[in-house]
Amino acid sequence: MTRADHGIVLRPARPDDVQLVLALIRELADFERLSDAVVADEVLLADALFGDAPAAEVVIAEADGTPAGFALFFHTFSTFLGRRGLYLEDLFVRPAFRGRGIGLQLMRHLAALAIARNCGRFEWTVLDWNAPAIGFYRALGAQPQDGWTVQRLEGDALHALADALH
Repeated sequence: MTRADHGIVLRPARPDDVQLVLALIRELADFERLSDAVVADEVLLADALFGDAPAAEVVIAEADGTPAGFALFFHTFSTFLGRRGLYLEDLFVRPAFRGRGIGLQLMRHLAALAIARNCGRFEWTVLDWNAPAIGFYRALGAQPQDGWTVQRLEGDALHALADALH
């Protein structure tokens, strides 16, 4: 557990936090106008975060003992650097707690974690319409990666590509 500024405490999520993490994910999806995209449930999250081979980690931010936000992240690997990186999948602060520096504390915590784990980079994506988030990230010193476009396969397209092996 890490005490941050202004009564904010950052702590790793525990198995009994799965319901809370899912609620925060759903609140983030509502904010991002992507509620219909959330198919995760408590069983899937419990396995992904606390199963035999955890795929991600979560840091919970509490303000005066109340869950205020979270960051979900995992490791990547850079062949060019020959080192792993830290990838922030989701960062969310509940509206009632915004303006208290919680997002900044979460980002500082993850940057320090990346350094402690000898990561070569700390990366994330941001929706192009989310001007407040983009401004926040620029103020931290983050730079957009021009020339790179995220590509994704999912659903039927993912299965079609995999089925081509058979």
